[in-house]
Amino acid sequence: MNEETMEGKCLCGAVSIKAKTTKDVEACHCGMCRQWGGGPFIAIHCGPDVQLTGVESITEFDSSTWASRAFCKTCGTHLFYRFKPSNDLVVPAGLFQDQTGFELKEQIFVDKKPAYYDFSNKTEMLTEAQVFQKYASK
Repeated sequence: MNEETMEGKCLCGAVSIKAKTTKDVEACHCGMCRQWGGGPFIAIHCGPDVQLTGVESITEFDSSTWASRAFCKTCGTHLFYRFKPSNDLVVPAGLFQDQTGFELKEQIFVDKKPAYYDFSNKTEMLTEAQVFQKYASK
């Protein structure tokens, strides 16, 4: 990648990710994300231009007709959510070593968020219907 990039890796270091630098973080409150990670999915939308190394250590699971989720088969670290129509990757924010300047900008599936937690950050808030409307056109 020839532009400024950010880098991350799984816990065991078998898989690394390099993506264009962005500071915008989103939180997904859908039931599938909460089931996958035990809470909201706090992530960076990295798009389709992501470099992955250690692909032999990646297991990808088709979690729906429109998306898959990947993890390191050695240490179990969640690596990305792949939106199949555009091949966009959404990567856990915690994977990136340098989190300087990250800012929570958007929360999605807010109508699916359980009542036992709440974020105080002022963000864009999208319901399930709004998420599908926003990303279905891509």
